[in-house]
Amino acid sequence: MKKLFLAAALSAATAFATPALAQDYTAPPVAAKPAGGPVKNASYVIDPTHTFVMYEMGHYGTTTNRGRFSTKDGSVQIDGTGSSGKVDITMDISSINTGVDLLNRHVQSKDFFNVAEFPTGRFVADRIEFNGEKVIDVPGTLTLMGQTRPVTLKAVRFNCYLNPLINRQVCGGDFETTVQRSDWGITWGLNFGFENRVKLLVQVEAVNVQQ
Repeated sequence: MKKLFLAAALSAATAFATPALAQDYTAPPVAAKPAGGPVKNASYVIDPTHTFVMYEMGHYGTTTNRGRFSTKDGSVQIDGTGSSGKVDITMDISSINTGVDLLNRHVQSKDFFNVAEFPTGRFVADRIEFNGEKVIDVPGTLTLMGQTRPVTLKAVRFNCYLNPLINRQVCGGDFETTVQRSDWGITWGLNFGFENRVKLLVQVEAVNVQQ
């Protein structure tokens, strides 16, 4: 029931903000308000309209290849102390978009993510590290291509606010980590100019469904 309520609220908010449906749309007349930190014992549901994963990978020592994929669903549970919690996010790897159709097909192929066999990825964390009310690190595991490896997401920014469109607390921020793609068996191009080092940029917003 909580997820259904959230889905309806987010759909309404998205529709309200879509230019095609509201050509004269401007910012909400009520500004977002600060809402403290994540609430103890609260459950948060990932907002897929504000949660994405971007990657950056250098090639031939010149420019950087970039792509983005969406999330399918996810949750964050804050523990009773308000100083830790759990995270579980499923990513839609098949949605990957580099901005170039030919490159999209290549990174979806067996050379890279092999989305026909592994259409989703998953990040799971059994611990969230706080500094006061701010999340600073989320150590967990990332599953891609059927392989699971440890990854720690470090917060670049984090905040909670009262969303004026749905009147609920939303928490989230920007997180980063750097991985070696070969750890997940993605090795195409390593011997002729495509870097092993990949930077992941994660933006996350999650809505408190227990208000």
